[in-house]
Amino acid sequence: MDENRGLDELDRKIIQMIARDARIPFLEVARACNVSGAAIHQRIQRMQKMGAIRGTQFVFDPKALGYDTCAFVGLHLKDPACFDDVVEGLRNIPEVVECHYTTGVYDMFVKVYAHNNSDLLSIIHDKLQPLGLSRTETIMSFATVIERQFDVGR
Repeated sequence: MDENRGLDELDRKIIQMIARDARIPFLEVARACNVSGAAIHQRIQRMQKMGAIRGTQFVFDPKALGYDTCAFVGLHLKDPACFDDVVEGLRNIPEVVECHYTTGVYDMFVKVYAHNNSDLLSIIHDKLQPLGLSRTETIMSFATVIERQFDVGR
């Protein structure tokens, strides 16, 4: 058992299987792990309570939904004491899909999806700037070449 996280090898195997397919039946996981379906259910519930599993979701392809532009935007705040207000504002912008507090040159770093470059400009100018930013720096993504869940088996 991993004392720091409370996960053992069976937990890790369960997580690896459901990370590949969140809709896999518990009985199929149980058979692969040589335990009962009830044991799988109990372990998943325990891992959810401890926060190791935060739920299940469908994964959408932004391009298939008409969002052809992906960009990462470094945010410089006018007043760094306004972090919480800026984060709250970012939560209300659906095109912002990730936000990170960072070290280094940016106060925050966000991932944004837009329909096209013109739409991205509008998002930055009309939605991001009014949150109290002194400036932004944008990095365009040409393509995602690695996209995966965190591998708990390593």
